[in-house]
Amino acid sequence: MTAITQHTPDALLAAYAAGSLPPVFAMVVASHISICGECRAALESHHAMGGAVLDTCAESKLSDGFKSNLMAQLDLPMEQAISRPAPQPIAKPHSVYPAPLMELLKNKPPRWRSLGLGMKQAILSADEGGSLRLLHIPAGQAVPDHGHNGMELTLVLQGSFSDETGRFARGDLEVADEDLEHTPVADAGDPCICLAATDAPLRFNSLMPRLFQPIFRI
Repeated sequence: MTAITQHTPDALLAAYAAGSLPPVFAMVVASHISICGECRAALESHHAMGGAVLDTCAESKLSDGFKSNLMAQLDLPMEQAISRPAPQPIAKPHSVYPAPLMELLKNKPPRWRSLGLGMKQAILSADEGGSLRLLHIPAGQAVPDHGHNGMELTLVLQGSFSDETGRFARGDLEVADEDLEHTPVADAGDPCICLAATDAPLRFNSLMPRLFQPIFRI
């Protein structure tokens, strides 16, 4: 297995540990941690530090409505309850999809939809808080040149891709922001399957992708 070289930044791990990371990004981070021992260890360090801070805090009384609010949260449907999916070991050594993602998929294959040029996507979540999707890109195929209006996290689950910043293989996480414009290209070999989360629409530089953007919800 290729060694993971592109990890979850410490600031995102801290936000994930604190439960403040938006749901779509939390799923990507949980999936990465599930296949990355180094980031799992770093997360445990954040948990330990958080516990130490709590030990120094003064006691506070719970509000009268705390119990009822908690029970109401437990009754939320699944799509509203993925704000902090727990990292887990992958179920099988050669499984493409990490356990948190398999739970979201309800242990069923993704429902792929064509994007053209051999590319496919499966939208897992899309609302005002952002979008979460799987992307399937054939070897040698390029994603249209684009920039970002917010943050995008892309976790490679199979194969690899390369862009202006380097090469990303199984388990690697690319963090993109408004400063990055790139043209990811799937490398030779297996099709590249990625889990991608964004909090704003992409900014495509050519006309055709912009025309189809509302249809594909990217």
